Amino acid sequence: MKVIVGLGNPGFQYEKTRHNVGFMVLDELSKRLGIPVKKKKFNAVFGMGTLQGEKIVLVKPLTYMNASGEAVRPLLDYYNAAADDLVVVYDDLDLPAGKIRLRQKGGTGGHNGMKSIVAHLGTKEFKRIRIGIGRPESPGIGVIDYVLKPFSKKEKPAVSESIDRAAESCEKWLNTPFLEVMNEYNV
Repeated sequence: MKVIVGLGNPGFQYEKTRHNVGFMVLDELSKRLGIPVKKKKFNAVFGMGTLQGEKIVLVKPLTYMNASGEAVRPLLDYYNAAADDLVVVYDDLDLPAGKIRLRQKGGTGGHNGMKSIVAHLGTKEFKRIRIGIGRPESPGIGVIDYVLKPFSKKEKPAVSESIDRAAESCEKWLNTPFLEVMNEYNV
């Protein structure tokens, strides 16, 4: 089983914001795999499919970012999936817009959604794909305001490419060891 979670905030007002780039990757992956993400359970919207005999679950928590673990943990428990079966896709201020970085495990980097997942799972031993959103360029713009704003026109092409690359890396992980996927996509 493979569980891919994209982090974001539910609601139309957050749809195109930097903080929702994880949802954007999941939407792209849903299209590519033909797995609709429409079922609601455990404070999440999700979809299930099978690829080459492997069950795949695509998940978008509906708990708002800071409580993402409240949706991820019950889904993993329900499907009897291990943390090793999990990839979490989320935004990262410390990477420039358009850059992606894959890791087999690690810390939270101060990301509240990741803090929640680590707290609820009791481990940092799960895969992650970080999507760069950059830091505010203008002084006086706080991080919260920045992550809840849409990407600029200048950023959109790079971000669109990073969404495609992240979705592609998730697809590749479905039948390739994650370390090999990391080596290919961490350029």
